[in-house]
Amino acid sequence: MSTDTDDETTNGTDASDGDGDGGHCATPDSDGEVAEEIAIISFERKMETAADIVDGIGDRYESIDVIEYHGDVFAEHWGEYDCFVGLMASGIAMRKTAPLLDDKWDDPAIVVVDEELTWAIPITGGHHGANQVADDLASMGAVPAVTTASEAAGKQGVEERAKALDTHVVNGDSTVATNLAVLDDELGAVERLDGPRAVLVGDDVTVLKRNGDDGVVLGTGSVSGAKKAQFLTAWKRALDGTEYGVDDVEFVATGTRKEEEEGLLAAAEELGLGVVSFEKETLERFEGPTPSRSKELIGWPGISEASAIAGGREHELLAEKERYDDAVTVAVGK
Repeated sequence: MSTDTDDETTNGTDASDGDGDGGHCATPDSDGEVAEEIAIISFERKMETAADIVDGIGDRYESIDVIEYHGDVFAEHWGEYDCFVGLMASGIAMRKTAPLLDDKWDDPAIVVVDEELTWAIPITGGHHGANQVADDLASMGAVPAVTTASEAAGKQGVEERAKALDTHVVNGDSTVATNLAVLDDELGAVERLDGPRAVLVGDDVTVLKRNGDDGVVLGTGSVSGAKKAQFLTAWKRALDGTEYGVDDVEFVATGTRKEEEEGLLAAAEELGLGVVSFEKETLERFEGPTPSRSKELIGWPGISEASAIAGGREHELLAEKERYDDAVTVAVGK
């Protein structure tokens, strides 16, 4: 890690990300769960590395600006960005942002990275964009030093589930209890409730609200080792048989036994889709109409149809499963 000094005499200047508008002041994403507008705060001597970051991951965000460091730079731009990437020693970022922190749901995420892009360290807002940015920096060789409990345990926290489901958390304070349940394997599947209806919940119930009013779910299964291209082709062909396109897909659904399929995850990432995996017990409740050999062989219902039905807000099957390239099965749920 670099050992920068806290130089407070340098004037702050904005460098545009190539759009020609300079000094961009973005409005952060309202749900506070993903990073869309990024600011890289860099010392002048590290601007080349900052430019490399823009070139490396800039196309993954709505905007990514580079701002030269000065003593009040964080305070000056606080609230304008979803995430600050501090190209500096972690101590500087911690000292300069600590007095500005107010509420984890409203504060921007903060990640620090060294000049050699060896480490990407989320300091605050891990579940609200910092882990996401650190993971993106990993594509440039940085090691993401993620310390949030659910990710460290290899489990999907509530905020990550919300992101995958294309929803946002309504009552943020509840996530302390529900993420503890995630760590103890006690939370179970996200329950879906359609209205109009009145619901009474306790403080340990996290409420997720969908970001869109309409959309479909791609339920998918596969043989082990299916390739990204096979998933992409299968999903496109499945949607071609409906009136919906990729932009209408809320998320990809599958079973927990397929949640680590590299091809599936890579295909979903390329399309910007979240992946939600359902336990066997949940899929059994929503078993589809098409017979599946997996039930005979391993006791699981057909993953593609069951996950499409389970994931859809109306729990309806829009398109029954089809098999592509003897590798990937897809069903469309609504």
